[in-house]
Amino acid sequence: MSRKQSELASFRQALAGIAHALRTEPHMRFHTAASAIVLAAAAYLGLPRGDWLWLLAACAAVLGTELVNTAVERAVDHASLQRSVLAKAAKDTAAGAVLVAALFAAAVGLIVLLPPLWERIAG
Repeated sequence: MSRKQSELASFRQALAGIAHALRTEPHMRFHTAASAIVLAAAAYLGLPRGDWLWLLAACAAVLGTELVNTAVERAVDHASLQRSVLAKAAKDTAAGAVLVAALFAAAVGLIVLLPPLWERIAG
């Protein structure tokens, strides 16, 4: 397989991983929908590029950590069917990473979207 074919195969596998997470993980679907709503609001409000960068970074952080969380859950489940303190810690820690990213995204959303949205409503 040539290098170009190998890179294309890697890209397809990455897309398959995202598709798998969207099909099987309700939280991934929720975060994807929330990201779409936030970005639609940014477009509606005509936000400047700097604000877009913050919103895109926050959305990417949440979606990326959700994908890693899904990978950790699958790997832990594959490694052992038995309950384990370490397996629970791995899953809980990965879920905690998603929570941290989601709280960051919520803060960014409030800081970036609330003032212009308030102006539209009140003004």
